[in-house]
Amino acid sequence: MAGGAAALALTGRMLAAEPGARGDPAILDLPAHSKALGQPVAAHGYGLPSVHEKNLQRRESPGLTRVSQASVSFTPLQGLFGIITPNGLHFERHHQGWWDIDPAKHRLMVMGMVRNPKVYTMDDLMRLPSVSRIHFIECGANSGMEWANVAVPTVQYTHGMLSCCEFTGVPLSALLDDCGFDRKTARFILAESADGAGLTRTIGIDRALDDAIVAWGMNGEMLRPENGYPLRLVVPGVQGVSWVKWLRRLEVGDQPWHTREEVMHYIDLMPDGSHRQFTSIQEAKSVITSPSGGQKLLDKGFYNVTGLAWSGRGRIKRVDVSVDGGRNWKTARLETPVLSKALTRFSLGWVWDGGPAILQSRALDETGYVQPRMNQLRAVRGTRSIYHNNAIQSWKVADTGEVSNVQVS
Repeated sequence: MAGGAAALALTGRMLAAEPGARGDPAILDLPAHSKALGQPVAAHGYGLPSVHEKNLQRRESPGLTRVSQASVSFTPLQGLFGIITPNGLHFERHHQGWWDIDPAKHRLMVMGMVRNPKVYTMDDLMRLPSVSRIHFIECGANSGMEWANVAVPTVQYTHGMLSCCEFTGVPLSALLDDCGFDRKTARFILAESADGAGLTRTIGIDRALDDAIVAWGMNGEMLRPENGYPLRLVVPGVQGVSWVKWLRRLEVGDQPWHTREEVMHYIDLMPDGSHRQFTSIQEAKSVITSPSGGQKLLDKGFYNVTGLAWSGRGRIKRVDVSVDGGRNWKTARLETPVLSKALTRFSLGWVWDGGPAILQSRALDETGYVQPRMNQLRAVRGTRSIYHNNAIQSWKVADTGEVSNVQVS
């Protein structure tokens, strides 16, 4: 309540202050849009954001090497509200560039240890009973540069390979049942992409039967081409590479396939030189998106510290926030809805006194897992990893109000 009272007091002072002798012209002088006829229905058939929001867009990181058509674009987390990522701002990760595939010519083959191998058209799939669920997707390399203590400037680049959408499609379990898969011996599913990389990933049968979706819809419309149009696999809770885009084939088997992307990439290099494989789960993680790196606090007073938390194992149970580098913590407010394997928005009121501060957030999920500090993670994983960094992120607030990325052990 003290924070709320401070906010109201600050707001009152702001309203009482007069920018000029005659008051604020933005209030006193009637603007043109209040005196004239507005624009007609938009000529273009697909709505666009305001021109005043044109700076909020996906961006490529200047610190990543672009190889051929392989590319990454990052979601501007610092400018989003709630938990849903707009389709046009969903992050991208391509292994051989993207294609806009004709859905009338696209096919999905289900084969392997099934009684009735089938080939589905998009019309076949979309006639089946569908489900819609909200889930986050995070690239396994999200926050990867922080392993090497590379302080990239903004939350868009530290955590921007992360999005959350409502996905619509047919449960994978329904397709497996339709093809009569062998429940006694089936252990894994191989998912294959139709892109030039021929990306393939192994999915455990338990996960396939749980909540995996063969999806064509995202946020109420068809998938965007860069996000797998016309068909992609949705595997809630696991790293994004397993959400195979432009899905063309599913093969049922009794052993993992150990494909290229499973033995050479998306593996964790341990301190002793060994590799952890099939570490697909995205563990509990959180990040403050405002205030965050690249932003500036303009004056002392009340601020709403807000961010996102998520866990590949289920719901977020609690998020704690510290403004002194982890010495003291306060429990943040979780904004509804709080869904399983989805982003959860958290907020905490904070009155900045004008001095230096270090902002952190720490997530705890329903399994009891607590997001680790970076030194705790490095004690187990070393410093040569690329993937699966879920350490606590720190933002340093200088007495000038400038916010920057800093690592606190």
